[in-house]
Amino acid sequence: MRNIFFYETIIGEIGIIETGNNITDVGFIGNTKNTQIEDITVNETPLLKEAGKQLQQYLEGNRKYFDLPLLPAGTKFRKNVWRVLQTIPYGETWSYKKVAEKVGSPKAARAVGMANNRNPIAIFIPCHRVIGADGKLVGYGGGLHIKEYLLNLEKQNKI
Repeated sequence: MRNIFFYETIIGEIGIIETGNNITDVGFIGNTKNTQIEDITVNETPLLKEAGKQLQQYLEGNRKYFDLPLLPAGTKFRKNVWRVLQTIPYGETWSYKKVAEKVGSPKAARAVGMANNRNPIAIFIPCHRVIGADGKLVGYGGGLHIKEYLLNLEKQNKI
């Protein structure tokens, strides 16, 4: 059974979905392109409550790392990219090229961009930490203003 709960945050309403033991989707309400909304019950389970709590702590600048079971659905390549994204240190940014190199496919920067675009677990899998080679902010499911907010939040609260 899949459950969803919605949390009002400083960056807007965010929906978090779990499948009993794992977080599978996090999305900005109004932007559900990566989320299948079917067979879902609105129910704040203990896991969703913990995820919501950790999200709020992060957005308050009081949490640098998430301790949640994540299970994003995707191709092997996308899952590899998402694993690499989770290694980008809090408060830092990497280029698509650097992520591609870390994945072991140095010429796959565009494919990394597509994997970033399809990240089903925003914020917890920090795709917002990936920027263009020229240092510019490029694309974000929640909007560039949210990406900029998250990066500034992390920069201000970096250890």
